[in-house]
Amino acid sequence: MRSPAWARISGGNKICTPRYPAHWKLRSFALQRWAMTSSATDADAPASAPKAPSPLAFVDYRYFWLARFTSVMATIAMVVVIGYQLYDTARSDYGMSIGEASFQLGLLGLFQFVPLALLTPVAGWAADRFERRKVAIFSLCIDFLIALLLAWLTWKNGLTLPILFALGALHGVARVFSGPALSAIAPNIVPAAALPRAIAMSSIAWQSASIVGPAAGGLIFAAHPASVYIFTASLLALAALLLSRVRPVHPPANPARARPLVEMAEGLKFTWRERFLFATITLDLFAVILSGATAMLPVFARDILQTGSEGLGFLRAAPGVGAALVALMLAFRPIENNVGVKMLWAVALFGAATTAFAYSTNVLLSLGLLAFIGAADMFSVFVRGSLIQLNTPDHMRGRVSAVSGLAISASNELGEMRAGSMASVLGPVGAVAIGGVAAIGVTALWAWRFPELRRAKTFAPQPSFTSSLPAEEAHKI
Repeated sequence: MRSPAWARISGGNKICTPRYPAHWKLRSFALQRWAMTSSATDADAPASAPKAPSPLAFVDYRYFWLARFTSVMATIAMVVVIGYQLYDTARSDYGMSIGEASFQLGLLGLFQFVPLALLTPVAGWAADRFERRKVAIFSLCIDFLIALLLAWLTWKNGLTLPILFALGALHGVARVFSGPALSAIAPNIVPAAALPRAIAMSSIAWQSASIVGPAAGGLIFAAHPASVYIFTASLLALAALLLSRVRPVHPPANPARARPLVEMAEGLKFTWRERFLFATITLDLFAVILSGATAMLPVFARDILQTGSEGLGFLRAAPGVGAALVALMLAFRPIENNVGVKMLWAVALFGAATTAFAYSTNVLLSLGLLAFIGAADMFSVFVRGSLIQLNTPDHMRGRVSAVSGLAISASNELGEMRAGSMASVLGPVGAVAIGGVAAIGVTALWAWRFPELRRAKTFAPQPSFTSSLPAEEAHKI
């Protein structure tokens, strides 16, 4: 489910002030609350743990939040317009049918996925080895250059399908480096007690940008096509500037570093070995591969609902509306109990709403269903992001975030390929509807196959699967 991965960290008993460089170790919610109250005597101990500080109290997090908002707004607006231009070019300039043009959208997803699959281990290693802000700024610069090139080609009417595929692949390169780096920054600029609210507020940044970005992109494109890319380039430059204002975030010292290829492999092995992490990541992977409808939105906007590029912007923004409302709720009232079961229900509802959207021919109903899809997605993202981050040691966060990011991107891009391929045979309605039903089936299968998901009552680190096995057996996993 969409939304890129987010952050957390933890502190010792010292009070960590904004911009004060400190290294914190990961703790569970229970340990955090115990640490905050253990110094009090039984007589004056508070009835409940003190309220966690707001992440916005930390100046570095404020810069990070604004950088996240502007970069997401820019990249989503750019991706939405690229998809519409590709579909429209295939239909108008190449004379393709709806099924053939839908397949081109699937190919675009594949072209974006290939660099993600090849470079994810490198990106995770880079986030754990180099100064993390610089890695993130590097990725923003790549997207900045893509936006300028698209502005020039759109103005000159020089876009072709091969060019759009190539630029889509280059955007995939930028994404693969930005995800792990950004995920590894935030845990080091807020204390662990503020983690749930930091994740929810980061979600608000992402989801509010996913509302404003597509809507603004569609409207600007309808008024003047090339201007939308000038708009996105300006936002990307601003995001890079804001991120440069965050204090340097260096990876934790590790004097016994292995060779780069060995370190990259360690991230994959750690995720595979930790059964709980593996189940959490792959649930989203397979559910979205099977049920993702985003790739088909240009088809629904142009040929089914007949709303044009302006309507596409609002269709693409609708999931963000539902997600932003849920993120806002979670920022003030984060869930703490039965988190695993609630995540499973959210994924199942995501699939059910996707199936209903496939058969809708009413614009307002479609917008409402997409908003519900976004709300269910956001709930799942919040739970999954918290569980992954709180079950990963700091020295592995970049690499595990890279693995999680690969799963998210694979679900998006391979889901687009799956939808485009099925649409070329079954049509867009059949492709989306079958995918939604399949997502419900995957959720039921994972709930049965990985009972530890159902047993996750809180966000506290879960017992390692290997710790319950005999030493010889654990060694084989």
